[in-house]
Amino acid sequence: MRLRNIPGARETIAENPYTILEENPQKGNWANIFGNDNPIHIEVGMGKGQFIMALAKENPDINYIGIEKYSSVLIRGLEKLEEEPLPNIRFIRMDAENLTDMFAPSEVSQIYLNFSDPWPKDRHAKRRLTSQTFLARYDEILKSKGHIEFKTDNKDLFQFSLEQVEPAGWHLDAHTWDLHNDPVLNEGNIMTEYEEKFSSMGNPICKMVISR
Repeated sequence: MRLRNIPGARETIAENPYTILEENPQKGNWANIFGNDNPIHIEVGMGKGQFIMALAKENPDINYIGIEKYSSVLIRGLEKLEEEPLPNIRFIRMDAENLTDMFAPSEVSQIYLNFSDPWPKDRHAKRRLTSQTFLARYDEILKSKGHIEFKTDNKDLFQFSLEQVEPAGWHLDAHTWDLHNDPVLNEGNIMTEYEEKFSSMGNPICKMVISR
């Protein structure tokens, strides 16, 4: 999918108090950014922010950070935030490869991965956000009892993701190939923009939850 460039998006993002830029890492400083020691949950690849903003609204005692590398997408989240400001959320414009530059060891309590780019070519497998390469990055910043939740409608990506868990030293806590018909895993589920779109097309949504 070709992303439409929005003139001035990066400049607008840089000036917004809710955003942190990749070149301004806050590693180990997030308690000061939020003004409290509440747990930190992050969404890697937040898109337009519907999912993480809904979580922030429901859980005021948790700090949420949405990460998105495309300025033209991230700015849509900022527009939503201007309509309904939330004190417990921040956005970062950055590439997920640099997560360990932005977060200190054990600084994050939960990681969400939603409808990540499947990178279908085999030579790009390491770029997938559920690859062993990325699981190693998450291992550095996630608390020992933290979890990763991953949702997708791409069955090939989901199968790949399941196969990465054990070799990477993680544990598969739960998974389903049809989330919306799973009464346990679907309880309290918050849908992303893509989830609404794909499920309306009849695509089953897959989900897995993993931990150390």
